[in-house]
Amino acid sequence: MRLSSDYYLDEDVVTLARSFLGKVLVTHIDNKLTSGIITETEAYAGILDRASHAYGDRNTDRTAPMFREGGIAYVYLIYGMYSLFNIVTSPKGIPHAVLIRGIHPLDGIEFMKKRRNMNSGKGFSDGPGKLSRALGIHYSDTGLSLQGDRIWIEDRKVEISDGDIIVGPRIRVDYAGKDALLPYRFNINYEKK
Repeated sequence: MRLSSDYYLDEDVVTLARSFLGKVLVTHIDNKLTSGIITETEAYAGILDRASHAYGDRNTDRTAPMFREGGIAYVYLIYGMYSLFNIVTSPKGIPHAVLIRGIHPLDGIEFMKKRRNMNSGKGFSDGPGKLSRALGIHYSDTGLSLQGDRIWIEDRKVEISDGDIIVGPRIRVDYAGKDALLPYRFNINYEKK
């Protein structure tokens, strides 16, 4: 069920971003197993994509994991409080990444709610910062292999048809000029399935 290392090495980051819909993001953190069906992704196409942290071949301490071989986590902090989980894709030296923007909770829902300080209701994993907190993912997890026992992705054969997928521009990347309009965001409304 776990995705193989080779799965992440496709150089077409846009196709990979779409393919992650319906896959299951799993964590085993603080002795708690939690998971959710991936419902929203965004592709970031390395050095040529103005919305990418690696645009212009920026290889810094922060972006260094993006330049490693695909199949690792790239987790960064925004606003000093939200960890955002990305999947590094492509062979080494091609800094492509896929941001996971939302999940539909599956396993360990009560643990996820506790991590989010929520007793009931929905909406605790429908954003990139929310899902990271719900799953226990922290920016210190950047560079971690997705073949390990802390964070991984499984194919549980969740059926997603092309008609279920909404394609559009990425969110909050206006600084990227014309690249902000690229159709690199994919989502499904799993609640309605």
